Amino acid sequence: DNCLERKDGMRDNKKAMKRLPDAEFAVMKVVWACEPPITASMIMEQLGEKKNWKMQTIVSLLLRLVERGFLCTEKNGRERTYFPLIPKEDYLKFETGNFIRQYYDNSFFSLVNTLYDDKNLTEKDIDELIRWAKERRG
Repeated sequence: DNCLERKDGMRDNKKAMKRLPDAEFAVMKVVWACEPPITASMIMEQLGEKKNWKMQTIVSLLLRLVERGFLCTEKNGRERTYFPLIPKEDYLKFETGNFIRQYYDNSFFSLVNTLYDDKNLTEKDIDELIRWAKERRG
């Protein structure tokens, strides 16, 4: 049972997707930014010092991500390699949808309105939103 063969059959994984804790999300950001296969050493290089993590911490996080269905793993000689099963875009869509449902009663307008009320939107942002909305309308 090859990891990459399983990857092809994992498109339905989105149904069972759950929110990642911050530490696991940090690992996935590195995984998504790198060209697979990924090794624990690659994650250690990018996050070890910054997060003050030991190699065992990274290995534990990678194993949890395998259990959650975000990664698959293969043993190559003495080293394990990891491959993403869930694309970054799918996870971000999932998280954003949850955020809008939880905090804005599933209203995209409420989210945008909150941003606008705080004057965080520039004229350019508003123009892009209008252009985006017009494209969606067809």
